Amino acid sequence: MRVNASHWCSVTSLLPSSAAPARVILLTGPSGSGKSSLAARTGLPVLNLDDFYKEGTDPTLPQLPDGGGADWDSPLSWDAAAAVRAIEELCRTSRTEVPRYDIGSSSITGRSTLDIGRTRLFIAEGIFAADVIERCRELDLLADALCLRGRPATTFRRRFLRDVREGRKPVVYLLRRGLRLMRGERAIVARQVALGAHPCDGQAAMGRIAAAAAAGRRCRAAVRSPHPEEARA
Repeated sequence: MRVNASHWCSVTSLLPSSAAPARVILLTGPSGSGKSSLAARTGLPVLNLDDFYKEGTDPTLPQLPDGGGADWDSPLSWDAAAAVRAIEELCRTSRTEVPRYDIGSSSITGRSTLDIGRTRLFIAEGIFAADVIERCRELDLLADALCLRGRPATTFRRRFLRDVREGRKPVVYLLRRGLRLMRGERAIVARQVALGAHPCDGQAAMGRIAAAAAAGRRCRAAVRSPHPEEARA
């Protein structure tokens, strides 16, 4: 669900322009759908939500029913609360500390600071982004929520080549996972849409992101402009 420009302005008009909170566009979609590439093309700051995966030693990790190890495609393998805290800090203060997660070793290898500066719009992308749509809406931080979708066979090929190139997991594991995700891709998209993400291809997503950015610029201009009576005073 998209937060429209009038609502955004009604909130920011109560604050000085320097204090107006940023807004987040949540970008989700199946693994391999092109989220990271699209986010990079926008030129906006990007928070990588996959960095909030739980570590491989975490006892709360969900397991695959066939005994194949941790189920990294379950939302329970991800720390949603930590992701929301990072999004809220970016919106309120423009800075947050984020973990650096290594998928190959299933571990956090360090931490870094993400600073979005004076930008009032940023993207948070990841396969579980839809799971925090409602919470971001409750916190009045949401500009839009998008779900990239395409042909399952294309997504499978893109995901498999990427994961092999980056050495994310053993090839046999990647192949089994890829086939499982390809068979379930339509259900994955349906779940993300049910959680509030707008389904679209890359071109449509870029259009909505541009519209959200333009709405933010108009709103900031309105906040900075004096009321007509104040201007005459």
